[in-house]
Amino acid sequence: MKNIAIIAEAVKSDSYMLAAISEETRNRALTDIVRALSDGRAAILAANEADLTEAEKTGLAAPLLKRLKFDNDKLDGVIQGIRELAALPDPLFQTRFARQLDEGLILKQVTCPIGVIGVIFESRPDALVQISTLCLKSGNCAILKGGSEAKHTNAALFDLIHQAGVSAGIPAGFLTLLESREEIGALLSCEDSIDLLIPRGSNAFVRYIMDNTKIPVMGHADGICHVYVDKYADLEKSIPIVMDAKTQYVAVCNAAETLLVHRAVADAFLPLLSKAAEKAHVQLIGCPETQARIACIPARETDYRTEYLDYILTVRVVDGLDAAIGHINRYGSHHTDAILTEDPDRAERFMQLVDSADVFHNCSTRFSDGYRYGFGAEVGVSTSKLHARGPVGLEGLITYKYKLYGNGHVVADYASGQKAFRFADIS
Repeated sequence: MKNIAIIAEAVKSDSYMLAAISEETRNRALTDIVRALSDGRAAILAANEADLTEAEKTGLAAPLLKRLKFDNDKLDGVIQGIRELAALPDPLFQTRFARQLDEGLILKQVTCPIGVIGVIFESRPDALVQISTLCLKSGNCAILKGGSEAKHTNAALFDLIHQAGVSAGIPAGFLTLLESREEIGALLSCEDSIDLLIPRGSNAFVRYIMDNTKIPVMGHADGICHVYVDKYADLEKSIPIVMDAKTQYVAVCNAAETLLVHRAVADAFLPLLSKAAEKAHVQLIGCPETQARIACIPARETDYRTEYLDYILTVRVVDGLDAAIGHINRYGSHHTDAILTEDPDRAERFMQLVDSADVFHNCSTRFSDGYRYGFGAEVGVSTSKLHARGPVGLEGLITYKYKLYGNGHVVADYASGQKAFRFADIS
């Protein structure tokens, strides 16, 4: 096994250099990465076929197989994402405010990278591309550990991205790929070299990371997302939204897992839902009131806390808007929740009181995504209320430092009363 502590120290050293590299160089590297991925298409797809073949032999679950698949469409998608990322304004070296403390004593708050970011993810090779390019654009070094099921694809992508970045003038430590699962434990102990960890995977996996490191962790453990059909919902409009939220891609954290239906529209809406679910091969699990209206499997208390990542949807009839909000705040994971209603006041109440990173009105929960938000891509989704929340793009990968410019100023003069502060914001 590699000496992870030594590797992390070297990456930390390179992070100081990367933090000072110009936007022009970083964008040139992103453009070269696009070219490398396009030219290496055949090798990438062949590597992914090898991973898929091995995964099928080992019996990898269907949702994970879908995440693992990296075909032409996914490659085209990440390439387009990099192009859009390169076109975004530089998040670094931006002065957020400037203030005169006294004559000749000027304070500035200026954006800068976080430093070294460790990302541990499962199954999805597209995550490697998104994470590495977002970190590069934001001036951060990244240490990546992908799932063993994607080892061939991840290696092919890493080689192309790393070579293109270094050739463009980026320090070699900007991207590091770890290979064995045993290296995760060593990575978690590198609190002196790694500034932030972002885990992407199952609930148990993320909890393990959070419980076994001193490094700050950003992310989420669950994706228990809700759609609430209000009594003032347009039922015909609502069915496609619900089905998109559930079935457009079931194996992701922003797919809907629970549907709440206002009792006033349950008789009319649930038969429409049943018909659509049958057509889409979605298994419905329902509360007693749902069972009384349509055929479904009886729901248990644990179903309201379950992230299925499969063609399964829990359905519950509720008394009204406040009951729906209460259910979501009790059982949800504070990820993404949506209300379907034609009443803007009720929608605003829902969006104000639901304590989630993303709250939507009359649209699918699947829009909760860095690419769809115009961030270029995302390194993950955070349900934390500190630093970054929701899809984490460039803004969530930067911090700031205070720069104070003086001319012989000393605190003793102000402590003694010889001088006084004269605060004035500078536009």
